[in-house]
Amino acid sequence: MSAEPDIARPLMPKTLFDKVWDRHVVAANQDGYQLLYIDRHLLHDGSFEAFNELRRRNLPVRRPDRCFGTPDHFTPSSNVRLEDIQNSHQRDHVIQLHRNAKDIGFACFDLSDPRQGIAHVVGPEQGISLPGATVVCGDSHTSTHGALGALAFGIGTSEVTQVLATQCLWQKKPKAMRISMEGRLPYGVTAKDLVLALIGRIGTAGAVGHVIEFAGSAVRALSIEGRLTMCNMSIEAGARAGMVAPDVRTFEYLRGRSYAPAAAEWDRSVAAWNLLATEPEAAFDREVSFDVEGLLPMVTWGTSPEQVQAIDGCVPDPADTRDPLRRRSMEQALDYMALTPGIPLEQIPVDRVFIGSCTNSRIEDLRAAAAVVRGRMAKVPTWVVPGSRPVQAQAEAEGLDRVFTDAGIEWRRPGCSMCVGINGDTGRPGERIASTSNRNFVGRQGPGVRTHLMSPSMAAAASVAGRLTDVRRLLGAGR
Repeated sequence: MSAEPDIARPLMPKTLFDKVWDRHVVAANQDGYQLLYIDRHLLHDGSFEAFNELRRRNLPVRRPDRCFGTPDHFTPSSNVRLEDIQNSHQRDHVIQLHRNAKDIGFACFDLSDPRQGIAHVVGPEQGISLPGATVVCGDSHTSTHGALGALAFGIGTSEVTQVLATQCLWQKKPKAMRISMEGRLPYGVTAKDLVLALIGRIGTAGAVGHVIEFAGSAVRALSIEGRLTMCNMSIEAGARAGMVAPDVRTFEYLRGRSYAPAAAEWDRSVAAWNLLATEPEAAFDREVSFDVEGLLPMVTWGTSPEQVQAIDGCVPDPADTRDPLRRRSMEQALDYMALTPGIPLEQIPVDRVFIGSCTNSRIEDLRAAAAVVRGRMAKVPTWVVPGSRPVQAQAEAEGLDRVFTDAGIEWRRPGCSMCVGINGDTGRPGERIASTSNRNFVGRQGPGVRTHLMSPSMAAAASVAGRLTDVRRLLGAGR
């Protein structure tokens, strides 16, 4: 007697995250961990320990064709020559990345390559990061690539070693969170302001244990570069990753890029990418929504991205907070930042300005900053650091470098620079820096340095005003 056929269970509607995750599961353990196949592995000059471990264990790199390297953390923004790296150990790490690429056979955009830059700028602009792909890198802001519909997240050194050796990675599936942003962004408000406002609302632990899908009319209206900024800082909200469903903007951005599909393969890929969007009835573990139309340009006042205010506000008073732990955190932040409660943010002077980082160093960011400084002069030392050599070349072709230098601003070379501050690009103790980077914790930009996070246009406004200021005043659209 034959067994009765199983009654097929209806397929549950899936989110974008579910679709990408499920398609990459190779195996599963009873403890809840699943083995994911990794499509793209980005490497930088800080990846040397993983390669050393492979050599100690006599293990080959399983898929060199899925690996892409670029030096960014230790490279000097003053020039692009190895001899300009003062720290001999850091210089050796840059050299080692090049040698590993040559010996193993993976692509590396080194200091002599016109494609060199910050890994999270290079990946999207070269078409390495694609919709539906899994992307990892030994850097927390790998979440940036999720703006293209990829599942992208940072990994530790031991995990970098595992991916190099196996092209797979054991992970426990995070929960899914949808953040719906509706409405039209007001004049002078950017993707950076949007994500800072979000972090201010839900906190730096608001998305812990989740992968965020950013959705809603405000997100759909963002350029790809704006989406890259937003997904970049999903990490500062505590998320494992941030994602945006691929759409026509995504496809047009990727079309013709070096590592993107071409010809008939392009058409097949777009057809597949169009199926990645979250299905209407798919369930999320958590949902957050808010209207963006009342947002103003944002600036941080403390030592965490969640300590943020609209530029028309004042430094908050810890005494107004009932939570004793939060009050103590605010007091410590104000002490480090040397700020007094009640001071209008626009009265806070700055000593230096940094425009760059994997958050805000793309061509749209530089155009926005140049629009503010054009015809004006910087009142404080200011650096503009493009995110890659192609960004640098595009900016110079458009004359943006001359706009900056005519304003007395220093036009520098691509790299992480003052964002991470491990290559000599740091502020001086006690300096207050208006920065377009992603983190403002104690000492991030150098010992004793006080960092205020903001958008490129807001940083440019601080440069020409010498203080925090509402950029809309300079753009002719005040309050």
